[in-house]
Amino acid sequence: MGKVIAIANQKGGVGKTTTAVNLAAALGVLEKKVLLIDADPQANASSGLGIDIEEAPAGTYELLEHEMEASDTIIHTNSPNVDLIPSHIDLVGVEIELVDKPNRESMLKEAIAEIKNDYDYVIIDCAPSLGLITLNALTAADSVIIPIQCEYFALEGLGKLLNTIKNVQKIHNPDLNIEGLLLTMYDSRLKLSNQVVEEVKTHFGDMVFETVIQRNVRLSEAPSFGESILDYDATSKGAINYINLADELIRKNEIKNEEEQDGKN
Repeated sequence: MGKVIAIANQKGGVGKTTTAVNLAAALGVLEKKVLLIDADPQANASSGLGIDIEEAPAGTYELLEHEMEASDTIIHTNSPNVDLIPSHIDLVGVEIELVDKPNRESMLKEAIAEIKNDYDYVIIDCAPSLGLITLNALTAADSVIIPIQCEYFALEGLGKLLNTIKNVQKIHNPDLNIEGLLLTMYDSRLKLSNQVVEEVKTHFGDMVFETVIQRNVRLSEAPSFGESILDYDATSKGAINYINLADELIRKNEIKNEEEQDGKN
């Protein structure tokens, strides 16, 4: 059964799209079949995988509007085992167009129901907002990864996001879990970075991924070449970090599945 993971934080610049693209690529390299859904009108996840969004015939907009079948919006990428449903600036209009529709927060969930089990993981890159598109992603998801940058104001807005997740659990998606908090943009030379890591781990304990994504020039260069960090420079710190994260995610889910099976037996 495919696991749907939303990558969400209403703060911009926390490494959300970087994580969506490179976690998807790392899972693909570890021989998992992955679908990346770009649910951000800025379409950075799409261009980050080398897709010309002006050339893409359809994408998340058509998916949310139920204008096309999900299978008809999927594009194969150059990243091994990674498919993509691309975004486009048109997606901005969805917030207004869906507002009067019944079950407007479940449009994405309904749209991907037919294809999600064709994949091991479906990763949704959310917009930096808590609007209707992000609500659709959280309603469709089994879990959410929250990237937090190791900088001043790191925890600002986190309470609001956790409240939103609680409300989604209460009203729309009782099965939504927090997969984990992911520390990004870590610089071991900076006292502040180390303080943030300490603070987040003290506050949230086991909810925090062991893997920390370090600041890495190659990581910020890769999108301008339309490549994941694994295609751009597989030996870089950034590539190793994301492989470690993918490995941690797979292990965590295998353990969880085994425990659930034991509980049933």
